[in-house]
Amino acid sequence: MRGRHTGGTVAGGGGGGNGADAIRLEAVRKVYGTGRAAVAALDGVTAVFPPGGFTAVMGPSGSGKSTFLHCAAGLDRPTEGRVLLGGVDLGQLSETALTTLRRDRVGFVFQAFNLMSALDVRDNITLPLRLAGRRPDGEWLTRIVSRVGLADRLGHRPAELSGGQQQRVAIARALVTRPAVVFADEPTGALDATTAHEVLGLLRGVVDGLGQTVVMVTHDPVAASYADRVLFLAGGRLVDELRAPTAEAISHRMRGLRGGAEPVGVARC
Repeated sequence: MRGRHTGGTVAGGGGGGNGADAIRLEAVRKVYGTGRAAVAALDGVTAVFPPGGFTAVMGPSGSGKSTFLHCAAGLDRPTEGRVLLGGVDLGQLSETALTTLRRDRVGFVFQAFNLMSALDVRDNITLPLRLAGRRPDGEWLTRIVSRVGLADRLGHRPAELSGGQQQRVAIARALVTRPAVVFADEPTGALDATTAHEVLGLLRGVVDGLGQTVVMVTHDPVAASYADRVLFLAGGRLVDELRAPTAEAISHRMRGLRGGAEPVGVARC
């Protein structure tokens, strides 16, 4: 049985450390277009993510999952409401300060691995630090390389790796700055079932073993079942959540969303 983290940061991890929520969304609304063409991709979403938890975000196509991730990660600014990362109100930051905060405090893992083909594994992992003009912490680098199982691949280039190994590089790269949160957007979408299982187990492991906070957008109930909880979006609203979810329970709830659902209150791990 997969372990479930109950919240709180494990010593040595990348989870918040100062007692603040890893992420907090307060009545977030995101509108695209104007006038009659305006569309509310998010419509008053409030959710809390304490440090050291694993949350999956699901919903039908067009439910607002991608917009949720973009606003929570500071990639897009909400039309209304607030997003706080480690207690910092992202709406109060300049674009330069926001870029710096994302680089230092947020990790990203995408369906496409987004590795630099000319760089070996070590240099791909440490690229965010090099861009920031910082030296890697040797002890931390060794720890995360060991955690993702790449100690014998550091000199290889992406073309010499399997898809699963490339995604492991992407996860290590996301962890190297000791971020407050790692956002994963369909991280297993390009992988076969066996490799996806390995990558999801790895994400589960960095939560349980390193105290990392992970927020994953996925369409796959099996992938979502690795999380501590699942948040469900429909029509830009938060409509339900499941704790200690199973793939069967998630699938059942997703089928129910096709018939419509009422919003719920604050989602809190």
